[in-house]
Amino acid sequence: MRNLIRFLSKNSVVFIFLFLEFIAFVLLVKNNNYQNSKILNSSNFLVGNLYTTINDVDEYFNLKEINAELAQQNAQLQSTNIKSFTKIFANTIEINDTTYAQKYIYTAAKVINNSTNERENYITLDKGAINGIKAGMGVVSAKGVIGTVKNVSKNFSSVMSVLHEKNAVSAKIKKSGYIGALTWELGNYKIAQLNDIPNHVKLHKGDTIVTSGYSLIYPEGVVIGWINDFSLPEGNNFYNINIALAVDYKKLSHVFVVKTLKKEEQQQLEHQSKTNNK
Repeated sequence: MRNLIRFLSKNSVVFIFLFLEFIAFVLLVKNNNYQNSKILNSSNFLVGNLYTTINDVDEYFNLKEINAELAQQNAQLQSTNIKSFTKIFANTIEINDTTYAQKYIYTAAKVINNSTNERENYITLDKGAINGIKAGMGVVSAKGVIGTVKNVSKNFSSVMSVLHEKNAVSAKIKKSGYIGALTWELGNYKIAQLNDIPNHVKLHKGDTIVTSGYSLIYPEGVVIGWINDFSLPEGNNFYNINIALAVDYKKLSHVFVVKTLKKEEQQQLEHQSKTNNK
């Protein structure tokens, strides 16, 4: 207390000067419209910037929730996309238009575990049986194909990644329509191989590779990647093709699990056809 009194008495002249300056400033602003408007504009500018900064900080800490909401909205949009429907052709004599029946439903999920450096890489999602997830469903992201659901528990599911030596994706060259099997060999997680493309097909570096739609797992036309390089070994009828994958599997965050609504019906029909031919 004694030190405080000594400090105030020692600097009393400075404090009196600052107090008088403050009084003069208030009187100047109060009695002059020009200075008053300038001060108000400046204060509004400072307060506005402060609120903007506070809002930016608040949005940053809410990014996790915002991302989850966006993922759910994207899943709903994917489910209503025209590519998620299949045409139903009615009697053209009675009905003179085309309607659509939904073929795919997308469920948003978050990646909670992932591997890229094993021979058999798996991805764990935070959605399971209670969310309608079943083994055999396809998994995609906003950038491309991810993998296939392998095992499901009540609250989680395990996905066999494209980066799995036993996983094969039915793929086609978008430009020409030729279909092959996309596989991955242990090594570069950014490169896969497209097999079974005959040597008479014209290839170009950068050609887009998409899903064929034949597998009952993925919708047709989902991007897989682009031709990185290719070669034709002497005496071989098929190309060796390396594909630069569209998805960076080390950066997976939010994905979509794809449910094919008419999968069971098609499987039953195909099984019945095979049985009848025996």
